[in-house]
Amino acid sequence: MSLEPWILLVEDTPDDEELALLALDDAGVTNEIRVARDGVEALAALFDAHGGVHRPPAFVMLDLKLPKLDGFEVLTRIRRDERTRTLPVVILSSSGLDSDVTRAY
Repeated sequence: MSLEPWILLVEDTPDDEELALLALDDAGVTNEIRVARDGVEALAALFDAHGGVHRPPAFVMLDLKLPKLDGFEVLTRIRRDERTRTLPVVILSSSGLDSDVTRAY
């Protein structure tokens, strides 16, 4: 297992996943990128089954509209845990609703 910083991309739409990966590639990002396709997978990438924290990513790219567990809940759990509270999270959303922007912030 590499100790290089890795990136967690949480995206359930294949086209949006591809766009995000292309954008990272175009930006010259060479870090390992792990993809979670729902909120449950995202939390499993961050926390183990016993409440421990895996080696955290450099940052998380998080879609808000996800199956099983939405991005708002994932973000809440990240911010609630002292060990991941300061983890940088980039919100990915096509929502133009002020309420979604405010809630994510």
